[in-house]
Amino acid sequence: MSCNMTKIANLILYMLNEQVKNLNDKKLSIMLFLIDYNHLEHCEAKIFDEKYIKSARNPEPVILSELFDIIANAEELDEEDERLYLIQELLAFLDIEIITKDKFVELHFIKMEEEYDDTLFSKDELKTIYKIVSEYTDASPRNIANACFKIEKVRKCEKGKVII
Repeated sequence: MSCNMTKIANLILYMLNEQVKNLNDKKLSIMLFLIDYNHLEHCEAKIFDEKYIKSARNPEPVILSELFDIIANAEELDEEDERLYLIQELLAFLDIEIITKDKFVELHFIKMEEEYDDTLFSKDELKTIYKIVSEYTDASPRNIANACFKIEKVRKCEKGKVII
């Protein structure tokens, strides 16, 4: 189980600095996919070391989605569980507020003392991040999810299978 949680946390800090609208766990997950997909297409590598599967509504990052479910459900983890370490690493950079809605739970990110550190990313990675974030800053999670289904690789992939 591995994804680059430090880079993900710094992406969230950047998005908070840029005042990305409707930023929650769902929008972040879709943005991560779009950033990794775009970077893979142009630079032949992903930025966040995450694997994305096709769900009914949007591509989902496998590890991060599992971590978000654990946080949303306030699930207790054993001290030796690697997922606990990843959650702690994320929480070292920001806080997460759990918002309970009628039919679902939403996670919102809250900036603490940590500042966005662009030195964690290469020049090409920053270019990709800035492009995708600026393109979808004002978009709703649903509109961004719809944009994913315009990508042929996403449309052709079977539900539950790995896209990238």
